[in-house]
Amino acid sequence: MSLTEQAIERIRQLIKEGTLPPGARLPPEQDLAAELGLSRNLLREAVRSLVTTRVLEVRRGDGTYVTSLKPELLLEGVGLAVEMMRGDDLLEITEVRLLFEPVATGVAATRITPKQLAKVEQHLTAMIAAQDDVETLNHHDDAFHRAVFEATGNKSLQALLTGIASRTLRARVWRGLVEENVAGRTIAEHAAIYRALADGNAPLAQAAALMHVSTTETWLRENLGRSLSGPAPEPRR
Repeated sequence: MSLTEQAIERIRQLIKEGTLPPGARLPPEQDLAAELGLSRNLLREAVRSLVTTRVLEVRRGDGTYVTSLKPELLLEGVGLAVEMMRGDDLLEITEVRLLFEPVATGVAATRITPKQLAKVEQHLTAMIAAQDDVETLNHHDDAFHRAVFEATGNKSLQALLTGIASRTLRARVWRGLVEENVAGRTIAEHAAIYRALADGNAPLAQAAALMHVSTTETWLRENLGRSLSGPAPEPRR
C-alpha cells in the first residue's frame, strides 16, 4: 500500500474497533497525526479520501466527524461508479441487477405496507399517463423501483439496488423504447410487478421483476454500440 493508503487504513481501524464510533469527532489534527505516527500532510490526504467515501465529514468551524456509517450513505458511491461505466461494463452491472432485483421484489411483496403500495401505484399511474415523455417516464420509473426497494425493509439492499439501477442508463433505455414505440410493453411489465405486490405474491413478484430486468438487458445487448456510446443526448421536453 502507498503511505496514503496506510494512513487511511489506520483511521478506518480506529473506526472499526470503536475508538472512533459513528458521530465521533476526530482529535485535533496534530494530536491524531502524532498518535498514528503520520505527518500532518499525510493525515490530511487520508481524511480527504475518507470524506469522499462518506466515512468522515468536515463541519466547517467545528471539526471532522465520523459519519453515521449507515448503508445508504456508504453505498452512495455505487451509483456514482455505475454512472461512469460504458460498454460491456454496463451489461455486467445489468447482470448484477438481474441477480438481485427479482429477489428483492419478491421480498417486498411479503413486507409492503398499504402506504408503500399506494406510492408504487402512484408512480405506475404517472408512467401510464406519460408514455411518450422520456423525462417523466424516467423520473417515475426510478421512483417506482425505489419504492419497491424501500418496501423490502432492508436498507443495505435498498442502497445497493438504487445505486445499480442508474437513472442515466434508465433514460437511455426509455429513449430507445419510446423511439421504437414499445414503451407500452415495459410499462405493462411495471403493472405486472404492481399487481403481484398488491396480491402479496412473492413468487409472482419475483418472476415479474425478472421479466422486466431481462427486457432491459435484451435491449442493451441489441443497442449497446448504437445507443450507449458517448454522452447521452438531452431528454426530450
